[in-house]
Amino acid sequence: MSADDPDTKLVARIGRGDDAAVRLLVNAKLPRLLALARRMLGDAAEAEDVAQEAFVRAWRQASRWRPGAARFDTWLHTVTLNLCRDRLRRRRERTMPELPEQADPSPSADTTMDETARGRAVQSAIAALPERQREAILLVHYQELSNIAAADVMEISVDALESLLARGRRSLRATFAARDMQDD
Repeated sequence: MSADDPDTKLVARIGRGDDAAVRLLVNAKLPRLLALARRMLGDAAEAEDVAQEAFVRAWRQASRWRPGAARFDTWLHTVTLNLCRDRLRRRRERTMPELPEQADPSPSADTTMDETARGRAVQSAIAALPERQREAILLVHYQELSNIAAADVMEISVDALESLLARGRRSLRATFAARDMQDD
């Protein structure tokens, strides 16, 4: 499988201390890692912190990286996803003195949803999914990972991933069907 990994040579260069290779890796991977972290966390600043930590871990691991069962990109997505999970867990553990105000994500009856509002509605519906369904949807549909790569990142079988995707899609369809009925 390592012969299929396009990042093998780049990671080896990083392991030898090649600064140009680090810049190439960051330029190639940063947009997708940021997008994943932003969608998972809903916070751009936290997403940047997660992406930075993922790259620090990649840099530290580079000299010891041995191509094997997983592609480097899969490993990097797994690191990013785990860092997001850690932050989400810490959020749940924190107690807040008062509940935060939440804006009503549904559009008013007399206005039509523009592209930005629709995007917010989709983001809100995805955020409401159970964690594993949300992760599967984000990895496959937003990160454009194959089912095999997404299953590797989530450390589950492809069948389990496909089941999560099916349940997540059903839930999203139901959410939007209910929203459409509410708008009528």
